Amino acid sequence: MRDSVAGFARREWGPLFGTVRAGLAERKWRAAPMTVAAVCLTALFQAVQNQDWGYQPVQDIGSVRAEDPLWLALLRTPLSLFVPALDLPVWGALAQVLLVFGIAEICLGRWRTLAVALLATLCGTLYARLGIALGPGTPFGLPASDAQVVDTGPSAAVVGLAVYVCRRYRAWWTGGAVIVAMIVEVIVKPNLAGKEHLAAIAGVLVLIGFEAWRERRQDGGVEPRPGTRSWKPPIRS
Repeated sequence: MRDSVAGFARREWGPLFGTVRAGLAERKWRAAPMTVAAVCLTALFQAVQNQDWGYQPVQDIGSVRAEDPLWLALLRTPLSLFVPALDLPVWGALAQVLLVFGIAEICLGRWRTLAVALLATLCGTLYARLGIALGPGTPFGLPASDAQVVDTGPSAAVVGLAVYVCRRYRAWWTGGAVIVAMIVEVIVKPNLAGKEHLAAIAGVLVLIGFEAWRERRQDGGVEPRPGTRSWKPPIRS
């Protein structure tokens, strides 16, 4: 039993763990400078928005609602990744950003990490507008009152990055568990945040599908597996 569990762990997390360990051993905290900056920025936004004088400025530069003009929402989207929800413990957001952004930055590189995070967040932001337009009478619709609810902040980016990294390093069970957890979240508590998480996952899955199709074309229809001679971890950029 112990050997089977250890074998599963090696297959599921071995390539990912090896990449993260090597990156940290070589450069320590310098392996993920963007993540360090993101954690600091998230903590700063949390501290400022809890001040009487700071709440509105943070809302003006980093909070996105479906009722906002689209151009304004898109302008605020990059900073919205780092504005934590006021009704949730900030330590949870900081831990998510530190762990998932850190792993992603070491494994994918800062620019790919940032691009996937922005894609996931943007999918959630655009879904909110579509859901409100569809209305509450449809499976993917939302009530009009959700137009005034602030978007998810860093959590959509965290979920999207987790799924993307799991696919890149073939951690299929872990990626599947993240997706199932988000589906259960929507079933148990069908709110805007949960549905935006699913929209973020859907956007990342489309990206994954496109990349898999491109890889198969480049490799003649055969996709290399971790542990084989032809498989290589993603190149950091």
